[in-house]
Amino acid sequence: MKRQLCLLLFIVLVSLLILACKSSGTSFPVKTATPGNRPTQYGYHIVNTWPHDSRAFTQGLVIHDGRFIESTGEVGHSSLRRVEIETGKVIQKVDVPPPYFAEGITLLKGKIYQLTWQQHLGFIYDAWTFEKLDEFNYTGEGWGLANDGVSLILSDGSNKIRFLDPDNFQLKKTIAVLDGHTPVAELNELEYIKGEIYANIWHADRIARINPETGAVVGWIDLARLLAPGDVDDEEAVLNGIAYDEVGSRFFVTGKLWPKIFEINLVQK
Repeated sequence: MKRQLCLLLFIVLVSLLILACKSSGTSFPVKTATPGNRPTQYGYHIVNTWPHDSRAFTQGLVIHDGRFIESTGEVGHSSLRRVEIETGKVIQKVDVPPPYFAEGITLLKGKIYQLTWQQHLGFIYDAWTFEKLDEFNYTGEGWGLANDGVSLILSDGSNKIRFLDPDNFQLKKTIAVLDGHTPVAELNELEYIKGEIYANIWHADRIARINPETGAVVGWIDLARLLAPGDVDDEEAVLNGIAYDEVGSRFFVTGKLWPKIFEINLVQK
């Protein structure tokens, strides 16, 4: 009888823990992609709100050594910068000169790779010193950039995502991003998180979670109403910026010209 009672209490405790996790949200609920699955819908819970330079036209965002590394765009205002998370203070910065319009970045094996929009040229920097080490070429436009530890993962504004070899920048494969049978275009800033590609959709308050093998959208994150009305007044001040802190399991999002960066948890709808 005691064993049965203990087993019953254990089952009740586990059930309560599962319900608590669902109600409070978690940074990254896992969604397994299987044929015929509709994308899972997520909302968000704000954990913290941090200041952000409202003049920064955010094009790429990663975390390195407990700080943000951010790529900002627009000709004459493009830069690579290191930013304190809690204060928004820029503590290191290199400018990207005209005519280049800087785009997405990723951090791989101690190097930062940065795209430009229409010049078909990327820059490689030392992750600590920001010393420019090299350049690389690619075809098409450069929008978002991420990596899976093996390949550079590049978006170009279409529904295609390309995987490049970081040693010679040759194309390894291309996937087409689809929600069911519908192409999902204007894929922008990218982040690779726990085996999925997270992608901002330009001019949309949502992020797609993408299976990197098939291109299928396995989840949508609805980030509407993160900013209060009046926080931005530029039509290009759109959601764009995803960063994941592997050490602290923290998820951050921001936008172009946004005055804030949000640390959030995801909540399944």
